[in-house]
This record gives sequence, C-alpha cells and structure tokens, in this order.
Amino acid sequence: MLYNLTRPFAEQFILFNLFRYITFRSGAACFTALVVSFWLGPKVIRWLRRVQRHGQPIRLDGPERHLVEKKGTPTMGGVLILFALTIATLLWVDLRNAYIWPILFVTLGYGLLGAADDFLKLSRRNTRGVPGRLKLLVQTAIGLSASVWIMLVMPEPMATGLAVPVFKGVLLNLGLLFPVFAMLVMLGSSNAVNLTDGLDGLAIVPTIIVAMVFALIAYLVGNRIFAEYLQLISVPGAGELGVFCAALVGAGLGFLWFNAPPAKVFMGDTGSLALGGALGAVAVCTKHEIVLMITGGLFVLETVSVIIQVFWFKRTGRRVFLMAPLHHHFEKKGWAESTIVIRFWIISVILALAGLATLKIR
Repeated sequence: MLYNLTRPFAEQFILFNLFRYITFRSGAACFTALVVSFWLGPKVIRWLRRVQRHGQPIRLDGPERHLVEKKGTPTMGGVLILFALTIATLLWVDLRNAYIWPILFVTLGYGLLGAADDFLKLSRRNTRGVPGRLKLLVQTAIGLSASVWIMLVMPEPMATGLAVPVFKGVLLNLGLLFPVFAMLVMLGSSNAVNLTDGLDGLAIVPTIIVAMVFALIAYLVGNRIFAEYLQLISVPGAGELGVFCAALVGAGLGFLWFNAPPAKVFMGDTGSLALGGALGAVAVCTKHEIVLMITGGLFVLETVSVIIQVFWFKRTGRRVFLMAPLHHHFEKKGWAESTIVIRFWIISVILALAGLATLKIR
C-alpha cells in the first residue's frame, strides 16, 4: 500500500524513492510483522487463555510428559502470525501485483479452516476437529482455486510448466494437469507443516528458514538480470513475493518469542495449515516446487514417517516407529525435547543450504 501511495511522488521526494526497492520493503515488512507480533502477542495470549480456560486438548496416547508439561497451554496462536503477516504484507507490497492475492487467499483460507478445526477440538475437549475427509475437501477446493488463479495470471509457457532444478531451461509442460499438481503441492505442504507442529518451536523455525530461502528465490526469479545470470526460469513480478516471505519471517520470529520452550501458546492448525499452504503457494508462483521438497525436507520426513507407520501397521499390525510423526519417536526413546527441536533445526538449515545450492548448480 505504501508503495502505491508514494510511487507518484518518488521523483520529488528522495525518501519515497526507497519504496521502489523490493529489498527495502522486504526488510520493512519483516520488521513491521515482528513489531506487530511483539505488541499484540501478550494481548492475544491473555485473550486465548480467557476464552479457552483448559487450553489445547492433549493426546492421551502421546508422550506421557505432555499431559503434565503442556496441559493448559492455549492454542490458536496462529491468529497472531496471520494478523502480523497480513498487515505487514498489505502495508509494504505492491497491491497491483497479481501473485500476492492468490497467495493471501491460500494463506487465509487454510488459516480459517485450521481455526475451525481448533475451535471444534476446544469445544469438544478432544483431539478430533473437522473430519479428515471434509478437511481434505476444503483444502483441495482452496488449493485448486488458487492454482487456476495463478495459472491465469502467469504468462505462458510458465503457466502450466514445471521447472526442474539443476537442469537449465527445462520446463515440463503439464498442461491441464498443472492446477492439480499445484494444488497437491499446497495441500501436501500444508499438512506436512501441520504434522511437524508437535513440540515447542519445532515447526515455526523450519518455516522461517524455508521462508528466508524463498524470499531470496522470489527476488532472484523476479529480477531478469539475476535470473539470466543464474540460468533460472524468470517469473516477472515474482519479486514482490519476497516481501510476503520477509513478512512471514518477521511474523514467525515474533511468534517464536512466545512459542519458545516452555511455550506460552501453540500455533494450532490455525497457524500450521496456513503457513504450509503459504509456502506451497509461493513455491508454485516462483516455479520452484521441487526445491520446496528439498528445503522443506524436514516436513517431508515427518510426513513420510506417518505414511510408513500407518501403511506398515495396517499391513502387519506392527509399528516401524515407537510413535509417529518422527519427533514423537525420539521422545519415546527418551530424548529431551530441546535436543529433538535443536537437532531438527540443524537438519532444516542443512536442507535449506542444499536447496540454495540448486540455484547455482546447472
């Protein structure tokens, strides 16, 4: 918004000229989201404690210590992330950009679905929220709508193309299958972050790391000179998504302040579904869907552990892991929560560096 308001006066006022630069607005968006989170955090937590009273329902079949250590902690802290993210994005992004609106549509749409899921869990005082099939149906509808939207605003041949990392200039034409593929990226990313959100700080830091990577990717593919130099698929206008990703980093850091062990608030499905969907949508817009699987490899590992556990149990009646997702397996083995979280953060950093390496290897 500020970019659109100051742009006509950029020639007369040197200060307004700063608003032309994506790098400046990205930094400002990150700082704005961080400040909003710090300011609203205590107020939101007090409100959540007042309306929830008993806090997030804890799984009875989970690690025993959760019933003691995490009992009474309020959930739905994702509303803090979404509010800070949306305010910072709308304030600093170019509102004429075609990619911002489907990204926000996915983020807020998945956030509302997560909020409904959290509300039902709280009202019923159990861990069953929105029925699984209904949740998948809504996620599919939102993701498919956003995919078609992105396809319509993106020029050909990128609109239906899948870029392959490492191989320069390779763009696989998926045709009418592209909206389905893009929807699966958003849906898969959303649920993967949701499965990872089980320990204090476990999901939000990898999300921040992946957002930082995609802030850089968005800036590079949106800049024709850098894209040509690195031999990336250039996506005109995608640079503005760097502002969105920077705002996500700021909102995530602000939330981490209150989610650091011992957590004062959990993000709940309100935050995890929205953040995962946002990362998936950004990956689709920047044509780096496969790179998302690398940089977000921790989320992939958590998801695969659940798939393996369910498949093998149904087939043999035995479990591969002591408990799924994977972080609960290590809890059952006696690892301290802080040990699991920090080591998973380290894995996220390594995978992020691997994802960044694909930008240069051609």
